[in-house]
Amino acid sequence: MDKINIQEINEYVNENIQYFHNTRLDCISSLKLNTILKKNPYLFRAKNINKASNLVEGLLSAFLSSSEEKIFGDFLEGLAIFIASKTSNGHKSSAQGIDLEILRDNKHYLISIKSGPNWGNSSQHKKLESDFTNAVKVLKQSQKSPIVQPILGICYGKTRTSFIHNYWKLVGQNFWFFISGIEDLYTVIIEPIGFRAKEQNDLYDSEKGKIENRFTKEFIERFCNDDYTIDWERLVQFNSGNRDIKIDDI
Repeated sequence: MDKINIQEINEYVNENIQYFHNTRLDCISSLKLNTILKKNPYLFRAKNINKASNLVEGLLSAFLSSSEEKIFGDFLEGLAIFIASKTSNGHKSSAQGIDLEILRDNKHYLISIKSGPNWGNSSQHKKLESDFTNAVKVLKQSQKSPIVQPILGICYGKTRTSFIHNYWKLVGQNFWFFISGIEDLYTVIIEPIGFRAKEQNDLYDSEKGKIENRFTKEFIERFCNDDYTIDWERLVQFNSGNRDIKIDDI
């Protein structure tokens, strides 16, 4: 394994963390009220939310939380690929379900990268197993590497290393150590990730405040009664009203 300079990693993070900030800013700037109204209305009714502003804030936060996880996951995947390219001749994979390939010590590693330990449902886990099996089969049929090893790499968490379904599961510190050879890399990268974070988040919060105010005004106009109480029936009809069947037809 080749050594990588920590400064190289810091420079990559400083340059590319901007992608995360720009993308989530673009996401919120182009958002429509109808999009966040697709969230579960029954859940918010069960929370006894009576103010339009609180409901809009909750819907918006729920939507943005899931989208930010995806955006930041893309950033972490790019960081892992960059580090592996410097240490182990790693490169982004074109194989279905595989993010990173590493050639090291006469082994060909196929790595699927996930942001956190609670990724996916049982169907997605089975899909990953299938992707690993297919990718291994293709490599063994087409080229030289006598050993092909799939790895599920998870960027944060404390789950112990395990070998299941013919692939290794490396989590948190172990994953970053495997691709870099640097034992404390998982703590080293936290500092540059915070580069200009306050400035970026102040801008984001300012835009988010404008969106919340605009959505609240629109929500009151469309989904509140004359006395300004929330018309939950109208909201649920908008969210879920789609009857196009007769019971006898099914």
